[in-house]
Amino acid sequence: MPLPQRGKFITFEGLDGVGKSTQMENLAAHLRDRGIDLITTREPGGTALGEKLRTVLLSSRTEGLSPLAELGLMFADRAQHIDEQILPALERGQWVLCDRFTDSSEAYQGGGRELGSEVVLQLHKTLCHDLQPDLTILMLSDVARTVARARRRNVEQSKTMADDENRFEKESRAFYNRVLAAYMAIAKRAPQRVIPVDAADAIATVHKKIIGIVEERLFSGKPLSKQKTP
Repeated sequence: MPLPQRGKFITFEGLDGVGKSTQMENLAAHLRDRGIDLITTREPGGTALGEKLRTVLLSSRTEGLSPLAELGLMFADRAQHIDEQILPALERGQWVLCDRFTDSSEAYQGGGRELGSEVVLQLHKTLCHDLQPDLTILMLSDVARTVARARRRNVEQSKTMADDENRFEKESRAFYNRVLAAYMAIAKRAPQRVIPVDAADAIATVHKKIIGIVEERLFSGKPLSKQKTP
């Protein structure tokens, strides 16, 4: 039997609280409605090991984690995620929609923690098969507003969780300005892959923009037609 056509890999990037998860799930619903077989996942997380690492990386209890240790744990999560979830799904012909990928490490650890891009890109090449997304949606909004939203969300979630995910939200405005600047540098370097989207609009408006980008970039501008299921 012929091998299935390799699936597409779409990532969502941006500051915490910008609405990545919501827009990823909205796009997933849109694609599934049109017969696309896909999985959604996230980083850190996405595997049993990844969820444990997520607790370490995001909990405010680990405030003393060094920038290099943080970067190493991010890539431990990512290497496992790629080998266990992402590559097998792509090889089965499924699409993969992922909330954060290596661009996040370049923005947060490379930019925010001031480790630079070189170490991040080298680790990606060495540990992650140099896997590149087919498309990256970079969601942009005002830094102060976005971070405030993330803080409110995590405070609410922490009321029902054994641990919080507030460590990054405690960072300074200068930290987030460096993260945003790093994201913009990535978009400038890879304009065919990374597409900035204004996330300040209404959720439905942003969703419509993202659908248009996906159809133009991955379907040659042809609207997706509904597929019949057997």
